[in-house]
Amino acid sequence: MAERAGLKIDRGVIVNEFLQTSAPEIFAAGDIARWPDPHSGENLRIEHWVVAERQGQAAARNMLGRGQRFSDVPFFWSQHYDVPINYVGHAEKWDDLSIEGNIKSRDCVVRYHRNGRVLATASIFRDVDSLKDEISMERTTLPAESA
Repeated sequence: MAERAGLKIDRGVIVNEFLQTSAPEIFAAGDIARWPDPHSGENLRIEHWVVAERQGQAAARNMLGRGQRFSDVPFFWSQHYDVPINYVGHAEKWDDLSIEGNIKSRDCVVRYHRNGRVLATASIFRDVDSLKDEISMERTTLPAESA
């Protein structure tokens, strides 16, 4: 439908930092939207309901003329039997990996680094570490022209 409407697509509908499509009067949010992430410098499409909810709120504000950039750090969680896994950020490519704790003991934080920056954190039973990393990611966005 988006393609037939003439919107730019690339594994999702391309949007700018305000969630506007290539037709500025049309906004996209959620599973369909591929936006410029100011944390990783990548164009992302995240299929998780919390991201969709937050994008929908930002898109609505922008439809009302607020001019709010969508810059939330993406995350998701999953529960596999008795093992909770939290993932904050986004790292399709990384050049270093650090592990704190013990994966086999189900008590760890795995950090994905690129060029010295933490792009993503995966954790098991380390919620506080995940939250601290999320706050750090929120504070270290790339300049707009790099994202």
